[in-house]
Amino acid sequence: MERPADVNYDRNLALELVRVSEAGALAASRWMGRGKKNEADGAAVEAMRLAFNSVAIDGVVVIGEGEMDEAPMLYIGEKVGSGGPAMDIAVDPLEGTTITAKGGPNAMATVALAERGNFLHAPDIYMDKIAVGPGLPPGVVDLDAAVGENLRNLAAAKKIDIGELVLCTLDRDRHAEMIAKAREAGARIMLIGDGDVSGVIMAAQMQSGVDIFVGSGGAPEGVLAAAALRCLGGQMQGRLLFEDAAQVARAISMGVADPKKKYELEEMAKGDVMFAATGVTTGPMLRGVRRFGTGAVTHSLVMRSKSGTVRYVEAHHNFATKTWQPN
Repeated sequence: MERPADVNYDRNLALELVRVSEAGALAASRWMGRGKKNEADGAAVEAMRLAFNSVAIDGVVVIGEGEMDEAPMLYIGEKVGSGGPAMDIAVDPLEGTTITAKGGPNAMATVALAERGNFLHAPDIYMDKIAVGPGLPPGVVDLDAAVGENLRNLAAAKKIDIGELVLCTLDRDRHAEMIAKAREAGARIMLIGDGDVSGVIMAAQMQSGVDIFVGSGGAPEGVLAAAALRCLGGQMQGRLLFEDAAQVARAISMGVADPKKKYELEEMAKGDVMFAATGVTTGPMLRGVRRFGTGAVTHSLVMRSKSGTVRYVEAHHNFATKTWQPN
């Protein structure tokens, strides 16, 4: 049974996590529509790294901006936090850098926490993914099954016609064959330009209209998506996709014992997980940052796997009184 002190700490930590994602979103929002994705990403990274200084954890970044020699901060292995329980951190300061640069929809800042050792240390390569929402029979879809078979099984489990299903995937040439077969099976398709973390989350939210996410995207984003889905109660599988032997060696050095392994949800994000995201630009899940004069309004969600609660937070920020200023 949870002690009251543990409950209060978890709740306070969840709120601190939202403050971190808010910081990234606020900083990135200043670059919205300016055509400079690297500057937008850099601003989000710097703001989130600064915000972590006040979070009461002994944190280590396991999913971040790359290796120490590739990223100045929030790099893999960097220690963050002001001291506390040992935690692993998965972070994507700006999911949708190109979206932000172009002023498109659905960019957001994301961060997840788990107890030390509970996140898959995924290398920065591609991962094949499939995800559905909660309340479905275990194994209703499978990464190794044909898309048509998965759609038929999902429709049967939901007791609806395949034509009522919506499959979400990244709009990429590599998905052309899968999309064609899904349409042939009768499903409808939602193509997104970027942001497969949000795509996976939408598959677990009834109001999104998305029933299933399928396709390949970044492996680090796959771990973040798994963290979110742990809180929402869905199902997900992932498999790392390697381009050459060097990538395989890199994965093995990070602790991947079987490069061909098909990971289940709790093998990518296990234990007690917290996840927070703040919208940078408006999408189906979150509203984007609304800036005005000396302040801004942000829209975030925060989730805990322990309670299964999803909270939406609208925050009004006064830049004149903040201890940090977004770049």
